[in-house]
Amino acid sequence: MIKKLSLLIITLLINTSVWAVSPMTVDGAVTVSAADAKALFDNGALFVDVRKSSDWDAGRIPGAVHLDNKKGKFTADALAEEIGKGDAVVIYCNGESCPRSSKGSVEAVSWGYTNVKYFRDGFPAWKAAGYPVE
Repeated sequence: MIKKLSLLIITLLINTSVWAVSPMTVDGAVTVSAADAKALFDNGALFVDVRKSSDWDAGRIPGAVHLDNKKGKFTADALAEEIGKGDAVVIYCNGESCPRSSKGSVEAVSWGYTNVKYFRDGFPAWKAAGYPVE
């Protein structure tokens, strides 16, 4: 009975994406490392933080724009207010276990943005590298 229950719980966790891993790549976007993201930061690229407000409040990449994509803030109109369709935009969240940046990157590409950078490792990698945080 305990073995069956354990198997059921593991199956439910897998099927509900609790252990989901964000994709390595997003069609139409370029996956960037923390070092790549820092070079883009140094060159003035726009960073878009799609995390929830409590994560944003706890720390973020300086100058990033907060457009929480689970609260409906990450929209074609909101992104268009921040950047042109050919300008570099780096979309990040809480790393490989967070699907928000991949979802945001897919959406930005579908809206016609041609210079989308998918920062899959996100804020945790940025912070671990010792890059600036606000």
